[in-house]
This record gives sequence, structure tokens and C-alpha cells, in this order.
Amino acid sequence: MLQSYLRRSRATLQAGMSALVCCLVSSAAFAQDTGWYGQITPYVWATGMGGHLKPFSGAPSISFERSFSDTLKDLDAAFFINGFARKDRFVVSADLLYASLSRKGEVFPDISAKGKLRMTALTLTGGYRVLDDSVVALDVMAGARAWRTRASVSVPVIGEHLSETKKFVDPIVALRANFTLNPDWSILAYGDIGGLGAGSELTRQVALSANYQVNENIYVSTGYRYLYLDYKQNGTRIDTKLTGPFLGLTWRF
Repeated sequence: MLQSYLRRSRATLQAGMSALVCCLVSSAAFAQDTGWYGQITPYVWATGMGGHLKPFSGAPSISFERSFSDTLKDLDAAFFINGFARKDRFVVSADLLYASLSRKGEVFPDISAKGKLRMTALTLTGGYRVLDDSVVALDVMAGARAWRTRASVSVPVIGEHLSETKKFVDPIVALRANFTLNPDWSILAYGDIGGLGAGSELTRQVALSANYQVNENIYVSTGYRYLYLDYKQNGTRIDTKLTGPFLGLTWRF
């Protein structure tokens, strides 16, 4: 199962790694020239999924609750990366999530169908460090989360293929707190909330991680992340949560 997943996601991972290398080089040069401090973290998120999905008007509403192992069986590709930068007390943050899942089943006896869901979420925030001492650094931020979802259903025996793409943007507010435990260990807590009818009905996110400093520039992080989306418009309903542990590698510059 894992070998099949790696083959399917190879093209996406190669493209993502190429983009990451370019971003690392340009970001380091930018930081040296302007006085910004930054970090980039590609990470693996062992996410499970749950909720309700109605891809388009007239389609049935599907309820699902899937663990990470179940999600991995359906996963075609995935890519996750996070970035953060600071100059004095001004901070900016970005997070990119991409996942593509597909699943086969039967809509009627002996009539098979295939469903596919692609989800992309880009979160961009900026703000101000309101507290900065030897123990706690607290950032207050605001920004937006841009979503792109594409759901499709195909029934080959009758030659039917239906798909729907939704694009929308949610305004969000966020808090980010970093707690220094000792020179090697720290705790990072992040939370945001938004939507409120501007794009989706509601989106919210919480993440908590423990971070270990390997050397001056490299950190290893592990923790837990929760992301929720409730969207309904023109017959489409996406009420889903993604939860699970993650493991990241951070390069600071």
C-alpha cells in the first residue's frame, strides 16, 4: 500500500521539492539583504478525515469518518509546507496544504463508481509581536485562507461524469505563541478562526508542537494539528475536519 502511494505521489513530491529548493535559496538571500529572520518547514501530516460532503446540487450527501490508515489507502498525492518570517516585531506566516483522494465503490449492485476530491488551502497572515521576552513570544495576526476544492464522480458503465470546483477565501484572525523551555526545547501553539459567512460558514485551526534544536539552523518538530471547514453554497456542502499528528523539519535563516 505504501509503495503504491509513493508511486502515485512521486510527481507531486518532486515538483514540491523543486519549489522548496528555489524558495530556500531566494529566501536566504532576501533575509540577508533586508534584516528579516525566517524559517521554512516541510512536514508530514498523518491526518484522518471526518464529516459530511455534498459535492454539488442534486448529489447525495456522504458522511465519512476515516482514520489515517484509511485515508492513506485513498490518497493519490499530498504536500504540506509552512513558512514564517519576522523583522523586529512585524511577523508574516504562510501555510500550504494540498491533498488528492480518490475512492471506488458501488452506487447500485454491479454498477461501480469512482469519486475524487482535491483540496488546496493556502493560509497567509501578518501581524505584530505584542510580547517578546526570554520565555514567551506572542504574535497577534490577521489574514486569509484561500480554498480550492474539486469534487468529481464518474460512473463508467453509463458514461456519466460530474464534477464541481469551488474557490473561496476566508478572512481569519490568529494567535501564535512560542514558549522557550530551555536552549534546546520549545513549545509552539497556534490557533485561528474565520469565515463567518464571507467565504465559508466557519473555518478554524489549532496546532501544538514540541520543537528540538538540532543545531543553529535546523529544528525537528512533532505535534498535533486540527483543521475544520464548514462551507455551503449553491447546493454544495463541505463540512469536514482534518486531524492528526505531524512531523516537521525546520530550516531557520
